[in-house]
Amino acid sequence: MSQATLRARRATPDFVHRLLLGIGGILLGLAILLPIIWMVLTAFKPEVDIVSYPPSLLPRALTLEHFVDIWDSIPFARLYLNTIIFAGGVTIFSLLFDSMTGYALARLEFRGKNVVFVLIMILLMVPFQVTLIPLYDLLDSVGLAGTMPGMIVPRMTNAFGIFFMRQFYLSLPRDLEEAARVDGASEWRIFSRIITPLAKPALLTLGLFHFQYNWNDLLWPLIMSKDIESATLPAGLSMFVGQHVVEYGLLMAGSVLALAPVVVFFLIIQKSFVAGIATTGMK
Repeated sequence: MSQATLRARRATPDFVHRLLLGIGGILLGLAILLPIIWMVLTAFKPEVDIVSYPPSLLPRALTLEHFVDIWDSIPFARLYLNTIIFAGGVTIFSLLFDSMTGYALARLEFRGKNVVFVLIMILLMVPFQVTLIPLYDLLDSVGLAGTMPGMIVPRMTNAFGIFFMRQFYLSLPRDLEEAARVDGASEWRIFSRIITPLAKPALLTLGLFHFQYNWNDLLWPLIMSKDIESATLPAGLSMFVGQHVVEYGLLMAGSVLALAPVVVFFLIIQKSFVAGIATTGMK
């Protein structure tokens, strides 16, 4: 038997194996994306197609009426602006405070550091619903209940964000900051001018986590908003789900518009997102 025949026989199982893996990956990806595909296509369906039986994935006709009607059905522009302010404000403040705290726990030596870290880890295990009522009472006592600052302030730092940034800072070599200390740089200068630029992948990754979580959050903004004008998009979209009627067309159109910023954010930072996950050990 020739060498070429042997190589061909060895290559055939490898090719079949790769082909099966590829087909399986495509089918799994389509299964995961099916709800999103259904949502997008439903947003462009006329109401008669949405409620028809049996249901069909592909629309028989395309329409933009749901994207037009949603602006009049609820104060959609106001809800969108509220969500941008809430999710964007929380993300900016959280990145600042989480990175500072994570740096202190990873690179500085002070009494009680391990105790502080253990307490932060304990906070990761406490469900948010446990502290919901006491937190609302506290904000109400200082006059922040039902306001945008009251919605943002409790989310300005996060136990997961502190842990995430600490893990990243532990992966950086200490030679950089030691050299800066020899040159007389202060801790703030080391953090802001040396460490923070190196932490860009982790900051962008954590920023995506914070932005996505708060953009999609329903419970906290719903409790803190006093009326529809001060609510966020998830709370506004929930108005299309009634006890007896669900306005699927408007709900799907609003969901598509709400999904767009998160998708754009991820596409912009996807390379840094992968790098941030790899360097923090969050696999």
